[in-house]
Amino acid sequence: MSTTTSASAAAEAQLVILYNLMIQNLSRVFDCFIWILGHIGAICVCIVFSQPVFRKSPCAMYFIASSISQIVLFNFAVFIRLIQYGYDVPVNSLDAWFCRIRYYLFYASGAVARYNIIFAGIDRFLCSSQVTRLRQCSSPKIALRVIIINAIFWIIFYIQVLVNFSVSGDKCRITTDEFRRYFNLFFLIENGIFPIFPMAIFGLLTIRNIHKSAQRAKAGAGRSVDGSQSATNTNTGGHKKETQLHRMLINQIIVFIVLTIPSPVYSIYRTYFLNTSTLSGSGALMDTFLNNLFFDCIYLNYALTCVTFLFTSAMFRRELKQVIQKIIFCRSRQQVGPAT
Repeated sequence: MSTTTSASAAAEAQLVILYNLMIQNLSRVFDCFIWILGHIGAICVCIVFSQPVFRKSPCAMYFIASSISQIVLFNFAVFIRLIQYGYDVPVNSLDAWFCRIRYYLFYASGAVARYNIIFAGIDRFLCSSQVTRLRQCSSPKIALRVIIINAIFWIIFYIQVLVNFSVSGDKCRITTDEFRRYFNLFFLIENGIFPIFPMAIFGLLTIRNIHKSAQRAKAGAGRSVDGSQSATNTNTGGHKKETQLHRMLINQIIVFIVLTIPSPVYSIYRTYFLNTSTLSGSGALMDTFLNNLFFDCIYLNYALTCVTFLFTSAMFRRELKQVIQKIIFCRSRQQVGPAT
C-alpha cells in the first residue's frame, strides 16, 4: 500500500515538474516570439498602409486601426504573460487595479482589433458592389467614423471587466461563478462564433462581386474600340490593388478562424464541465498550460497579420521593400554627407 502511494506521489511530482517546465518554456519562447513578431508586424502594417498607394483606401484604414489595437494587446497581455509565467514575476501580487486594467485592455483591444477586420471585410463587399449607392458607402470618411465608434463601444462595454475581475488565490480571475458563466459564454460568442459569420458572408459576397466584375470586364473588352490607353492602365492598376486587398483580407480571416476558436471553446469547457476550483497539483498545472496555449493562439493570430500580407500580396511586399530602402538610403546619406 505504502509502495503504491509512494509511486503515485513520485509520478505526481514528476508531472508537476514537467508541467511547470512546459508553462515556463511556452512563455519564454512562444510569448517572446509573438511579442517581437507582433510589434514588428504591426509597425510594418501601419507604415505600408500609410503610403500613397493605400492612403485613400478605407480597407487600409481598418488595417491600421486594427494594428494599433494589436500593439496595445501585445504590451498589456503578451508581455505581462511573458514575465509572469516565463520569469516568475509575481504580477498577481500587485494591487487588484493592475489585475483589472490588464484584462480590461486585453478584452477591449482584442475586440477593437477583431471588429476592425470585420469592417474591412464589409468594406471590401461595398467597394466591389455593382450598386453605386453601396460603393459610395466605401469611403475614408465613413471608415474613420466606424473606427472611432467601434473603439468607443468596446472601451465602454468591457468596463464590466474592471468591476468583476480581482485577485483571488494568487490568480487574477472573475470573482463570482454566475458572472464567470455568463462572461465565458459571451466571450465564446463574441470572440469565436459570431465573427465567423460576417467574415464568411461578406467574404463570399465579395468573391461573387469580383466574379461579376470580371465577367462584365470581359464582355466590355469584346465590345470596346481603341481609345484611351492611360485610362485603361489606371483602371488596371486600381483593380490590381483592390484584388490584392481582397486576397490579403481573405487570408487573414482564414488565419483568424483557425487560431481564435480554441480559446473560447476551452473556456466554456472549463466553466461548465471542469471545476477548476477543485484542481490541484498536476491537474491545475495542466489546465494552466492549456489555457495559456490557447490564449497564445489568439495572440499569434494578430502577430501573423504582417506575415500573411507578405505571403499574399506582391504590392505589400513592394511597398515594404521601398520603405526599407528609403530608410537605409536616408541613413547612408546622413553618414556620407558630413564627410563630403
